Amino acid sequence: QVQLVESGGGLVQAGDSLRLSCAASGRPITIYNMGWFRQAPGKEREFVALLTAGGNTNYGDSVLGRFTASRDDPKNTVFLQMRSLKSEDTAVYYCAASTESSRAPVRYAYWGQGTQVTVSS
Repeated sequence: QVQLVESGGGLVQAGDSLRLSCAASGRPITIYNMGWFRQAPGKEREFVALLTAGGNTNYGDSVLGRFTASRDDPKNTVFLQMRSLKSEDTAVYYCAASTESSRAPVRYAYWGQGTQVTVSS
C-alpha cells in the first residue's frame, strides 16, 4: 500500500498562488490515479483534480483554469499548483490514491492527513 503526506498549505490573500505537495512512500505513484479533494467546514468532500497513472488530468468546474495537477516521478510526489485563489477555496486539501480513474472520494483507498488552505478576502 501507499502512504501519503500533504504539505504546503497556509494562509494567503485572495489572488495569491500556493503549491501543495503530496509525498508518497511505499509504492510508486505511477501505478495509481492520484486525486486532490477538499473539504470545507460543514460541507461534503469535493473533487478538485485528478492526475491519472497515464498522465492525463481532469479538474472540478470550480478550479478549472486556475489549478494544475502534476507529478515528479523520481521524487514520488504529486503537486497541486493553485493560482488566483478565492475565499471559497478555503478548505482542508487532501491527496488520495486509487486504482480507478474516478472523481468519487469513495473510490480512493489511500488518503493523506490533509493540509489547511485559508484564503482571506
